[in-house]
Amino acid sequence: MRSVRLALPAFLLAACVARADLLPDNRPIPEAIDHYVDAKLTKSAITPAPQADDYTLIRRLTLDLVGRIPTPAETRSFVESTDPAKREKLVDRLMASPGFVRHQANQFEAMLAGPNNRGGGNGLRDYLTRALGENRPWDQIFRELLLPDESDPKTKGSSDFLRSRVADIDRVTIDTSIIFFGVNVSCAQCHDHPLVSDWKQDHFYGMKSFFSRTFDNGGFLAEREYGLVRFKPTKGPERQAKMMFLTGTAVNAPGLKEPTKDEEKKEREKFEQFKKDKKAPPPPSFSARAKLVEVALQSKEAEFFSRAIANRLWHRFLGYGLVMPLDQMHSENKPSHPELLEWLARDVSSHKYDLRRVIRGIVLSKAYSRSSKWTGDTIPGPGLFAVGRLKALTPMQMATSLRIATSDPQAFESGKPEEFEKRIEGLESAARGFAGSFAQPTDDFQIGVSEALLFSNGDKIAREYLADGNDRLLARVKAANDPDKAIDLAVRSVLCRPPTPEEQRALKEYIGRRSDRLSEAYRQVIWALISGSEFRFNY
Repeated sequence: MRSVRLALPAFLLAACVARADLLPDNRPIPEAIDHYVDAKLTKSAITPAPQADDYTLIRRLTLDLVGRIPTPAETRSFVESTDPAKREKLVDRLMASPGFVRHQANQFEAMLAGPNNRGGGNGLRDYLTRALGENRPWDQIFRELLLPDESDPKTKGSSDFLRSRVADIDRVTIDTSIIFFGVNVSCAQCHDHPLVSDWKQDHFYGMKSFFSRTFDNGGFLAEREYGLVRFKPTKGPERQAKMMFLTGTAVNAPGLKEPTKDEEKKEREKFEQFKKDKKAPPPPSFSARAKLVEVALQSKEAEFFSRAIANRLWHRFLGYGLVMPLDQMHSENKPSHPELLEWLARDVSSHKYDLRRVIRGIVLSKAYSRSSKWTGDTIPGPGLFAVGRLKALTPMQMATSLRIATSDPQAFESGKPEEFEKRIEGLESAARGFAGSFAQPTDDFQIGVSEALLFSNGDKIAREYLADGNDRLLARVKAANDPDKAIDLAVRSVLCRPPTPEEQRALKEYIGRRSDRLSEAYRQVIWALISGSEFRFNY
């Protein structure tokens, strides 16, 4: 089918001009990131925060890459190492571990759930675990999510993304545009966007036309051969929508007409038979969704796709996007660092959407590893990336880290690496049910009442994390038989750093006043550490 290219949105035209002045594409990702971030800091006359210390850095990297805090042994090994390449080696070790795949699957599952938390269930998570474990390119994952082959074991579960939304085609349209292209077209549903000239009703209904033929047929995704989308503009009579991508590229597609009664009957009977046979219908001769994938990944249209994933990864690891909010990529919402976003988008697409490569580059930059402590009078705005940003732990990060923090630290020091990984995976599995007790973080995250009550008087916290069993931190702390050593062990296990002199004195004084009930005193110390804000955030 022939595509017709209309005028590009203004911000994409500006991006085309900006690319001529970008750094060469052979620069390492960390170098390009720091070039652009430092240039803006210099222009703004701002001296950034220093680099984070080793204790902070290993905690930050371990949480971001494998979704948990490091064990005391991991922290000690990293901090005591004098190897100048120890950071790169740590990143490579974490990214090579099975925990990296599991955590990235959790993160992408949350992303694909979208703003309305439409999860796909275990099938989608299992699919993502396989896809990310094989390092499938992001464009391939996109294609498999929108064009799932339910008979292919390799893509099993990918259909859950659409199936969880297919009853509401408006929602499919909005979520797909937000998640994969960084564009929220919902405000153009009833009228042209009142504040953003880029988005017209034609864009919303043009995108909807790619999904309007999709429906649930007895638990299987199906797609009709025909399908019209009509809408009522603000002025004038009802119109038939063009099948059109966000850039204005329109598709001349078959089936853009009302079917005859005979055509409608035959198609209905065909799908009814597949439903009776409990089989997935074959794709139509012309798939509108397949055309969307094709158009979206064409060179110029792919600007949306590559910019959106670059921005989302930056947001995940830096805590703030180059474009904020993440779903507002348009000409009236400029990126904080336009050239950096364009460079990253170009790098992502030119290296075949290799997500691991982008992630590694981001976390090895100086911008990523700045301290979160600001000693000046006024902290710079988050879009300058002058200081590390606090990030609330995700539900799985929180639940798994609680398990690790309150386990006997010596249990992680014995055995082979594969045994260590197996133990970590077991703790993650045990934590998954409890993860539902914590809220998925947002950019304006605040701890809710239910979480505060959970730590204040929740029986599960006391029973599972503050127990006095042989495999628990509490038992190991009590066995120290020396308050100084016990306090040091507790703080290192939970907060991944040694206690400050002030903390050591205060906690020792607290323990000393309760020498007649040491077990309960140490239990309260551990409770205070796991329920505090330092544990709750990645900093």
